[in-house]
Formats: sequence, C-alpha cells, structure tokens
Amino acid sequence: MPDNSEAHIATADALTLLLYNQHAICAAIEEVTKWLSENGVGDVADHAIANMETLDANARGITDAITRLRQL
Repeated sequence: MPDNSEAHIATADALTLLLYNQHAICAAIEEVTKWLSENGVGDVADHAIANMETLDANARGITDAITRLRQL
C-alpha cells in the first residue's frame, strides 16, 4: 500500500484552514445575532442561533476528521 502521509497532511492542513474560516463565520454571525436581539429582531436572531448550532456540529466533525488524518 502506498504511503499517503503527505496527502493526509495536505488534506488535514486544508481542512484546518476551512475550520478556522468556519469559526470566523460563526463569530461574525454571533455578533450580528447579538445586535439583532438587542434591536428587537428576535425571530431572526433565533434562526441565526439555529444556524450557529449547525456550524458548531459540523466543526466537531471537521475536527475529528483532521485528528484522524494527522494520526495516519
């Protein structure tokens, strides 16, 4: 079986950058959500919170994939 360690490292590095982007997007949505809540647009804020929960769940999956790739 060929050694794919370089490919695994490159893939893990790319996923790590995507994960950082995901964290930044979540932080931005959180700031907007806070503003929406403070300015009487609670229903929109609730939708944003639900979407942040999806981002968090997906971030956990990406983190797990990165960990597995780095262990190969």
